[in-house]
Amino acid sequence: MAGGVERFRALLRALNALLQQRRYHAALAVLKGFRNGAVYGAKIRAPHALVMTFLFKSGSLREKLKSIAQATYAHSRNLAYFVFTYKGLLAAQSQLQGKKIPFHSFLAACIGGWLVFGDNNPINSQIIMYLLSRILFGLARLAVQKGYIPQPKQDPFPLVAALVWGTVLWLFEYHKETLQPSLQSSMTYLYEDSEVWHDLSDFLIYNKRTDSK
Repeated sequence: MAGGVERFRALLRALNALLQQRRYHAALAVLKGFRNGAVYGAKIRAPHALVMTFLFKSGSLREKLKSIAQATYAHSRNLAYFVFTYKGLLAAQSQLQGKKIPFHSFLAACIGGWLVFGDNNPINSQIIMYLLSRILFGLARLAVQKGYIPQPKQDPFPLVAALVWGTVLWLFEYHKETLQPSLQSSMTYLYEDSEVWHDLSDFLIYNKRTDSK
């Protein structure tokens, strides 16, 4: 028993030492981004799905609970996949070019938006509309500098998904002050807080340490 506890402590020490290695920071940030995406997606979808399902949907209790679980899982999974894809592509571009430039953020988020949020379903539509309504405020402030969206001839949803995610991440990375405070907080949790950790506790379990260490 004592030997097992000691091996576990040794494993924790090894993992915490690994987390401190700067050469692994980009890869570990991608993993923590995946974790933050999954947790954040579940946190914001579960209460919303619970309220909307019991207020507006008919069916048995089991069917309602299943619907809530499916919506929560889909939102959590998609956000985790997107953060993972975005941060992975961002790190890859920076590694290839030797530095980070604004276009990297836009391109990585466009690809992630197309791959993860390109399916036109109710959950993805709600996320895209949520983001679109908020970045319009930011784009209004930048309207003197940038603009132009052509009317596509085919289903525009995959393109809209790509542009929405590309734009909001570009705004967050380089014009954060133009976004609504609530969206800034969400983005900070997903993309900046996943760059910071001290040990396994705030890498995997908690987002931030609450002790004074």
